[in-house]
Amino acid sequence: MPSPKFWPGGFLSHSNCYKVQLENSFSLWSFTVCSSGHPPNGSLWCQAGMGCLGTQRAPRAFLLLPLLLYVARRSNLTQLQSGSKKKKVTKAERLKLLQEEEERRLKEEEEARLKYEKEEMERLEIQRIEKEKWNRLEAKDLERRNEELEELYLLERCFPEAEKLKQETRMLSQWKHYIQCDGSPDPSIAQEMNTFISLWKEKTNETFEEVIEKSKVVLNLIEKLKFILLETPPCDLQDKNIIQYQESILQLQELLHLKFNVATEILLRQASTLADLDSGNMEKVIKDENVTLYVWANLKKNPRHRSVRFSETQIGFEIPRILATSDIAVRLLHTHYDHVSALHPVSTPSKEHTSSVTELVKDDVENVEKAISKEVEEESKQQEKQSHLIQEEKLKVEEEQDDIEVKMSSAEEESEAIKCELEMKVLSETVSAAQLLLVENSSEKPDFFENDMVDLFQFTTLGGVYHLDILELPPQCKPVKGWMIVEILKEGLQKYTYPPETTEDFETENAFPPIEVTLEVHENVIFFENPMVVRWDAEGKHWRTDGISNVSYKPNERLITFSLDTFGPVTLIQDAHINMPYQSWELRPLDVNKVLLTVTTVFTEIQIQIKENLCMLSSVKLKDKKHISVLEGTWMTPIPFIIALKEAGLNIFPTRYSHFYVVINNKARMNLSKFNVVPLVEVKAYRQMALLSSTFAFGWSKWNLLCNSTKVVFKVREHLPEECTENPNWALLMFSGDRAQRLKIKEESEAFSEALKEETEFHSTLYHMVRDFASKEAMEKVRSSNCQFVNSVCHMLLSTRLLSYS
Repeated sequence: MPSPKFWPGGFLSHSNCYKVQLENSFSLWSFTVCSSGHPPNGSLWCQAGMGCLGTQRAPRAFLLLPLLLYVARRSNLTQLQSGSKKKKVTKAERLKLLQEEEERRLKEEEEARLKYEKEEMERLEIQRIEKEKWNRLEAKDLERRNEELEELYLLERCFPEAEKLKQETRMLSQWKHYIQCDGSPDPSIAQEMNTFISLWKEKTNETFEEVIEKSKVVLNLIEKLKFILLETPPCDLQDKNIIQYQESILQLQELLHLKFNVATEILLRQASTLADLDSGNMEKVIKDENVTLYVWANLKKNPRHRSVRFSETQIGFEIPRILATSDIAVRLLHTHYDHVSALHPVSTPSKEHTSSVTELVKDDVENVEKAISKEVEEESKQQEKQSHLIQEEKLKVEEEQDDIEVKMSSAEEESEAIKCELEMKVLSETVSAAQLLLVENSSEKPDFFENDMVDLFQFTTLGGVYHLDILELPPQCKPVKGWMIVEILKEGLQKYTYPPETTEDFETENAFPPIEVTLEVHENVIFFENPMVVRWDAEGKHWRTDGISNVSYKPNERLITFSLDTFGPVTLIQDAHINMPYQSWELRPLDVNKVLLTVTTVFTEIQIQIKENLCMLSSVKLKDKKHISVLEGTWMTPIPFIIALKEAGLNIFPTRYSHFYVVINNKARMNLSKFNVVPLVEVKAYRQMALLSSTFAFGWSKWNLLCNSTKVVFKVREHLPEECTENPNWALLMFSGDRAQRLKIKEESEAFSEALKEETEFHSTLYHMVRDFASKEAMEKVRSSNCQFVNSVCHMLLSTRLLSYS
């Protein structure tokens, strides 16, 4: 630390006390000029040390360092000249400096205030201009709203027209079935179904192969009944018809399973004649496209033969010793369909709105018919009066009669046109109600499920049902003098109870260990995660996860092994919403009335082609690898196509309960209120997107998550065949159901904003919004789109709900 060497002049002992800090390369120094008395020896008491140490009195011998000092208001330093001559700052000069500083401060504040006022005025002016512009655009939109909605109504006539074609197709199929006369019943007629079921019940001694052949007809009838329930608009379905169709389905399912049991009994009676020469036991495998039977009969009762493996497969069982020494047969009946799970209830809309509209339209039809008939009657009466009064003018009367007939025919034609128009109006309301039902969310979660129960609203069964049964071996047929004699038990095929209800006669508790089962997963089913094994509880009528242990899955071999406490129906389940929410989606035109819908999920990318009233699975990619599916290349109508994808494990179709199991954006969450218009916004968006899909491509936008819950945001662009699609020029549209606007932001923007893009306007429909930047050729294609094609695209959009589940 440097030591003080001299006393700086120019300071008086009676001066005010100042504290000055100087930062140098070593430390912060502080000194205090003392105003109380004279310092000893004529020197100034000083303090030196670290900054912020206070103003304590310094030792006598500690003198101040030579410094440059300046004391001023607001920490403005003025250099103090070191040396023997120092200029004294008088009180007047100090006041002058303070006055100048105050004037400078006031001037700066005034300049800042003026600048702020100017900026605020400019901001308010910009706001005023923007508001005026916004009001002009709103007024313009309101002025042409009716015209745009009328034009949209004409374009959306394609939906009732498509529904009318569906009705004609259904009637034509009934007529084709009638003239076909193939012996199969019409599933929609209860009498024919009852007759078919009764006649098949009376048939006996059918072999397993014969039952399999008959099952194709039964499965076809069940499928037709399910499609009637799904394809018919809910407003056209009466409750009694729904009950009738569901009862017919259940009767056919029960009868089919009963026939398989009877055929199995007939097969097991011949077990001794079908025994294998090496093992002495019977083994039989019967395969079909819908059913596969594996049956093994324990004829030798060898306690060491406890491993059962069916030939040319790895399917089999590991049975305990007690079963290896019993008169039993083990059956695995793999039905590639699920007739065990309870039928899902048919969703029906609240008919308040649709029925009121329908009644109103019907009243209009009746009033028009009455008015026209009354007019015709008056014309005919007038004609009779004229003919009686003026007989001499016969020729003239005949001419008038011709005119009246022309008028009557034109009136009838007008009546027919009005009736047709009103019929289309009723049909349009029916279609709208059915479409709204597809995006409706339930406000209540399904009934409470116990820990071991399977919630079939959250999970789905895949690959069919494996009916595992231990059966009592029936009496074997015996050859006697050229005859085959067999004892037929009155009670029929009986199941062997394992483990038995009473275990007192057995030595150890481990006499009934779980049975190890190895099954093969259906080749046409995709599991994105290891499948879960569940068993059927016949008493509770639901699937359960308890009683199953040691589950292991080999995905390459498609084999699943597990231990089962007791035999019964088992199946494999997967989370029904494993592919939800979607990561992205795109709807792109391919050709005239043909589009490609691509849905990308966490596990897969699914591409679906749509043309006219048909859909086809184009491709499935799993982890950047193409997966070959049996559905590829097969064209189906939308509802059978959706069912086929679900059964294959490619479920991208939410239900009315899916929002309870999937983290989705607020568009679907806000649908729970009775008076919320969000479902209607979603339906309007899908309908208008379908109208434009023949020429315009639509895509997912990240801003759809951030916009208001009553609005949707998506990308759109005109699709031209010759354009380069590597860097497409997308436009962002926001739609609220009654207003469409083009956004200023882009997909790459940093923040979301509802600001309108420059030089664009509001429109009441998406059709008129895209028309502002579309070519004439594109709009011509839109107006000439096929009604069935538009309806199919709309149905697929409503079924996938891309705007809510992505």
